[in-house]
Amino acid sequence: MKRQLSKLVKLPLYVFALIVLGLIFGYLTFKIMSFSRTVEVPDIQGKSLLEANKLLANQGLYLKIEGEDYDSSVSPGNILRQDVPPGNKTRERRGIKVVISKGPRVKSVPILANESLLNAESLLLQNGLKISRIIMVHSDTVEKDRIIAQKPDPEEEISDRINVLVSLGPYEKMYSCPDFKGMFLEQAVELIKNLNLKAVTEGLGEKIESQKPEPGRPVRSGETIYLKLF
Repeated sequence: MKRQLSKLVKLPLYVFALIVLGLIFGYLTFKIMSFSRTVEVPDIQGKSLLEANKLLANQGLYLKIEGEDYDSSVSPGNILRQDVPPGNKTRERRGIKVVISKGPRVKSVPILANESLLNAESLLLQNGLKISRIIMVHSDTVEKDRIIAQKPDPEEEISDRINVLVSLGPYEKMYSCPDFKGMFLEQAVELIKNLNLKAVTEGLGEKIESQKPEPGRPVRSGETIYLKLF
């Protein structure tokens, strides 16, 4: 009688143990199955949405569009940026966030030739552009700090990266100061102009009485010659 009673008590315990073990194994199996394998993220930058989606699908991933941004180097509608860099590993069945290109911000580039550098920067800013590179060169024809040329030109392909060639003015030249004493004012002014010098006169006469600097002294282009008239 005692043996039969013992067997009746043990039977529910065995059943309970089997149920618990079954639950544990089921849970472990679920956890193992829920772990996705890791895959390599493909490079989808610059690709169309169709191409990008196909590349991601091949890796068990999917596309998730986060927004749009302007860019002149990537065609409108193509992928501009992706949140996980190409070549990195990630979980399968993950969404890769991307930003889509809206193309260039402007439809044309303003004409900058002969504009001052300050005005050129302001013009570009109004069009959502900015100067990316400034190249300074000497010029005998374009005033200092004014734009000589730009790249791209207004008629060329649109770009938001503008390079400009800016004038340093003419090369500095050294002269031996001429002797203006005794010259008529008109004659002296013409010579000073040809040498790219400046003249300041004192007095009301028509001829030069004295000058500064003295004749024979070295002067640079752009310097001022002071003339006293009699």
